[in-house]
Amino acid sequence: MSVKSFALLVALAVAPTVSFVIYPEAFLSPSVDLVQAPSVAPSPVDDDTPLPLVIWHGLGDRFDNDGLKDVATLANEVNPGTYVHIIQLADDGASDRTASFFGNLTEQVEQVCEQLASDPILSTAPAIDALGFSQGGQFLRGYIERCNNPPVRNLVTFGSQHNGIAEFQKCKSATDFVCQAANALLRSGTWSSFVQSRLVPAQYFRNLDELDSYLESSNFLADINNERPLKNQTYKKNLSSLNKFVMFMFKNDTTVVPKESGWFAEVNTTSEHVTWLKDRPIYEEDWLGLKTLDERGGLIFETLSGNHMEISSKELKKIMKTYFGPETVIGRKAEWRTVDQNPQLEL
Repeated sequence: MSVKSFALLVALAVAPTVSFVIYPEAFLSPSVDLVQAPSVAPSPVDDDTPLPLVIWHGLGDRFDNDGLKDVATLANEVNPGTYVHIIQLADDGASDRTASFFGNLTEQVEQVCEQLASDPILSTAPAIDALGFSQGGQFLRGYIERCNNPPVRNLVTFGSQHNGIAEFQKCKSATDFVCQAANALLRSGTWSSFVQSRLVPAQYFRNLDELDSYLESSNFLADINNERPLKNQTYKKNLSSLNKFVMFMFKNDTTVVPKESGWFAEVNTTSEHVTWLKDRPIYEEDWLGLKTLDERGGLIFETLSGNHMEISSKELKKIMKTYFGPETVIGRKAEWRTVDQNPQLEL
């Protein structure tokens, strides 16, 4: 998909690799060892060094996409000196793209926990910021709930499926054999252990007509949304520790069904009735700490016009300036930058 020189299209992933103009776009496990987020005491020391930024791309994208490199460049333009780490699940781009369709999300999140904790700059920074495109948004939330080491200050998600998807997307090309193979696997049985441990979109599929099967068999979403009877208090503690959790929904999104999932809303796709987050038990009973976060002004609901992952460079710059950059709440001097005084993009 091509993008105009002034716009940044972050395309959803159920399609072939997305390309953007200025920036990448991307669409879019309890066995993980739960590690409490390190506590960082506030300090009066001011430091204008921007916090590192971690990006998780969406379905059908790849870490070495030129669009994602453009996003990293833009982040450094807005906040000079920003160290950007683009999450990768394989050594080469083609395999990384395949991993956005196929894989066990429990294992993938655990892999990312290890990847970030072992990075010499990320692991010594006082905190990091996180940017998730499409499915990458709920995956970063899974990282925060299960690991959060290094701890995330602000999480920003674009068109993510925080309450899952009720429909699987059709492949945009008959020759996209990775997507075609994924859809064939889906048709073999969404709730089978075979599919739930191997097909990425199936692990955040959530249809009200199959809610019992979802709660019993979902390998990822039912767990990180704390929907089962036994609530994981670490998930709640870690997510409510965020400074800001910003969720962008695209007004004309026709890729994510339902689009309101980007705001944790529940939609009856038959009646089209929408139950917004604040009217749901997940918020009222504070299963994830979203109510706690909201009550202190940390839960932000935003909209963007356009279809899935259509973001102008002007909009993205404003978002980066508002939510990313220097650490101003947790003040720890920037000795961590001595590892490399000029890191710009880590690929």
